Amino acid sequence: MTDIVIGNGWILTPDGLVRGEVAIEDGIITNIGEKISANRVIDARNGIVMPGLVNAHTHLGMTLLRGYADDVPLERWLNEYIWPVEAKLDEIDVYAGTLLGCLEMIRSGTTTFADMYIRMDGAARAVETSGLRASLSYGMIGDESRAERELKTGKEFVKKWNNAANGRITTMYGPHAPNTCSPEFLTRVRECSDRDGVSIHIHLAETEAEINEMKSKHGMCSVRLLDKIGFLGPDVLAAHCVWLSPEDIKILKKNDVKVAHNPTSNMKLGSGIAPVPELLKGGIVVALGTDGCASNNDLDMFEEMRMATLLHKVHKLDPTVISAREALEMATINGARALGIDAGVIAVGKKADIIIVDTNKPHLTPKHDLISHLVYCAKGSDVSTSIVDGKILMENYELTMLDEMKIMADAEKVARDLISRVA
Repeated sequence: MTDIVIGNGWILTPDGLVRGEVAIEDGIITNIGEKISANRVIDARNGIVMPGLVNAHTHLGMTLLRGYADDVPLERWLNEYIWPVEAKLDEIDVYAGTLLGCLEMIRSGTTTFADMYIRMDGAARAVETSGLRASLSYGMIGDESRAERELKTGKEFVKKWNNAANGRITTMYGPHAPNTCSPEFLTRVRECSDRDGVSIHIHLAETEAEINEMKSKHGMCSVRLLDKIGFLGPDVLAAHCVWLSPEDIKILKKNDVKVAHNPTSNMKLGSGIAPVPELLKGGIVVALGTDGCASNNDLDMFEEMRMATLLHKVHKLDPTVISAREALEMATINGARALGIDAGVIAVGKKADIIIVDTNKPHLTPKHDLISHLVYCAKGSDVSTSIVDGKILMENYELTMLDEMKIMADAEKVARDLISRVA
C-alpha cells in the first residue's frame, strides 16, 4: 500500500494548478491525480501542494548572530563583529545554530538548502537530526599560510558526510571566494572536485571591492581568472554574482555555472544588484538563497521570492521583469538543478520533498491567481505541512521530529555564551 496520499488541495504541477491527489511511496512521488489507498492520508483542504523550496546559499550556523551586527558598513561588519565571533565558534555552537536554522526552514517551507560554513561536522549532525535535505561544504580560506590545513579539512568533510543520512546529505567543496583563495589553491580544489565527483560552492563577484582587488592582484576580474585556470563548470554553484560584465555572463553560460541570487542580503549589505534578468535571458540557471542570518536576519524563502521580483522591477523601471512564475521557478526547480537534486517539481518519479501552503488566510483572499499569491502574498508562516524524502516533518503546523522550545532555548544560551567569549 502507498505510504502517504495528499488530497483535497490544489497541486502545483509544471503545467499549473490542478485538483487531485499526490501519492508518495519510499520517498518518491508515485502518482498524481488518481485516488489511491494509503497508510496515511493528509487533508490539504484550502491548501496548495507544491515542491519544497530550495535555499541555494546560506550559512546556517550564523543564526546565532541574528541581529548582532546590523546597519554597519561591510568592512566593519566583518572585521569588528563577524570574524572575531566566528573565531570562537566550536562544533557545539554550529550544531545549535544550524538546528535552529533547520527548525526555521521546516516552519517556513524550505526542504533543501546549500550551506557553507565552519565546524561543519556540527552542521551535518544538525541536518541528520532535522530530517531536511542539504548540500554542505566547509568554507575554505585558501591563502598560503593555511592552504594545506584548509584543503585537508575540506577533503575529510566531503568524504565523511557525502550521501549520509540516507542520501539526504551531500557534500561540496567550498572555497570561500576568488579573493580569499589563491589561483593555485582553486586549481587544487578543482582537481579534488573532479576526483571525488562532488560539486563546488563559492562566493563570486559579490562586491565591487572584490573585483578591484582581483584586478589589482591578477590583472583581471574574478570570473575571467576562474575561467582562465579551468575552475568553472556545470558543477559550480556561484553565490551572489553581483558585479558581472556582459562578457562575464557569457563565460558563466559557456561553462554552465549555476548562480545563487541573494537579493535581501545584497540589499542589506549594500553590495549591489545582480544582473539577474540578463542571466536568465542568457539561459543561465539562477536559484535563490537567503545568505546567513547575520546579513539577512531570516530564512524565509517566500520573502526572498518577493524581494527577487520587486528589486529588479524597480531597478529596471519595468514591472514585467522577473515574473511571479520565474521567481517561483528560481526557488524550486532551479534550486534543485543548481544542487543536482532530482526534486523541485511535483511530478511522478521525483523526490517527495513537498510542502502545503494554507490559503485560508486574509492576505491570500480572494484567490484570483494563486501562483501570483505564492510570490507576492504568501509568507513562510503560511506553510502548514512539510515533507522531506517522504517523511512528514510538520503536519498541520505541528512538528513531528523536533522539540521546538528546546532548540530555541539551547540556541539562545549558546549565542549568549558565544558573545561573552568575545567580550
